[in-house]
Amino acid sequence: MTKHHRTPSLPGPEDIFRATLSNGITLLARSSFVSPSISMGGYLPSGAIFESDEKLGLADFVSSCLMRGTQTRSFDSIYNELESVGASLGFDSNVHNLNFGGRSLIEDFPLLLTLFSESLRTPTFPKKEIETLRTHMLTSLALREQSTSEMAAMAFDRMLFADHPYSRPTDGNVETVQSITRRDMLDFHRRHFGPKGMVIAVVGAIEPQQAAEALEKVLGGWQVPGQIPPPPLPNPKPIGKSVRHHHAIPEKFQSDLVVGVLGPSRKAPEYFSASLGNSILGQFGMMGRIGDVVREKSGLAYYASSSLNAGVGPGSWEVSAGVNPQNLKKAIDLIQKELRRFIKNGVTKEELADNQANYIGRLPLSLESNSGVAGALLNIERFGLGLDYYQRYETTVRKVTRADVLETARKYIDPERLVISTSGP
Repeated sequence: MTKHHRTPSLPGPEDIFRATLSNGITLLARSSFVSPSISMGGYLPSGAIFESDEKLGLADFVSSCLMRGTQTRSFDSIYNELESVGASLGFDSNVHNLNFGGRSLIEDFPLLLTLFSESLRTPTFPKKEIETLRTHMLTSLALREQSTSEMAAMAFDRMLFADHPYSRPTDGNVETVQSITRRDMLDFHRRHFGPKGMVIAVVGAIEPQQAAEALEKVLGGWQVPGQIPPPPLPNPKPIGKSVRHHHAIPEKFQSDLVVGVLGPSRKAPEYFSASLGNSILGQFGMMGRIGDVVREKSGLAYYASSSLNAGVGPGSWEVSAGVNPQNLKKAIDLIQKELRRFIKNGVTKEELADNQANYIGRLPLSLESNSGVAGALLNIERFGLGLDYYQRYETTVRKVTRADVLETARKYIDPERLVISTSGP
């Protein structure tokens, strides 16, 4: 193998190539000649935020249908062509975006791009495929209805983000999925798919300039003059006092609970102090303090942990657990007690040091694969973190003090104003 230029281990301004194609698509590229493969990923703003309440699940339905047939290829031929060269390609959708990812050997990259471009630009939404997918979607919605963890999580979002786009399930519900027509899908595709706001990352055995030329060739001519920009994101209403909801599912042997508050967005200056605090509260080791007190010491839970969900909009900071239905009240009391202790005393020097070391040690591992680096580049672009973000990462993490963690915890967590969602018998 010929030795190519040595890539520094962490992506930075000197080896991340950022360019804009002639139609406005943003490309981020980075070379890595360790293996003869390519990973690509990206997003465009055509998520569930554009749906009406009557058509919830439409963006999700459209994304699932993109590879089910295009103007020049059938469902079978798309998958056969990918399979014959060992390549992969997929789409999914969330509140804000349609996301995509693909990988192939470098010699098959032109094929991957062609299939990607066709699926994105000229899907035909074949009637038979729509009905097959609808059946799958209705089955998974029926399963969701019987899942205590999913029903608790959905009710939590409805209460925490009342009257906000984040309150709605992106996979819709039975009535809305049944009401979606082929016409709805064609209209959604025509109005919301286009190059505006689209971002693509390409990482692997290719020079960035070549990647830009290949993309320009396949996607540069894509113009959608009427593409609708995303609506502004409202601020969620603050929670005045604790709210609670129980969703009953008879004959279940487990109850699930989600207890939480609004959290910072990914762009918030206190994001890292919240993230490290959350790791100590309910992630690190055997699910942090929450896992320790609810699961290990009291033996009350099958699982218990906390999570910080931070994206472009307002986030959530939540504790979730699965417990024996008889222990539900006890588990909630213990969680509240733990949250009170957290905002009273904060974290110890050892806890913070251990978690900082963990964050710093995990970073290189997450960047070992091309797809890991592609994800990292998309992260930089999506949240405006700066091309030197990963090179500053260690310093940023180490800079967080115990006082920062405590101040951030107190800013967001108020044990008297919690959203408490439970589901079970």
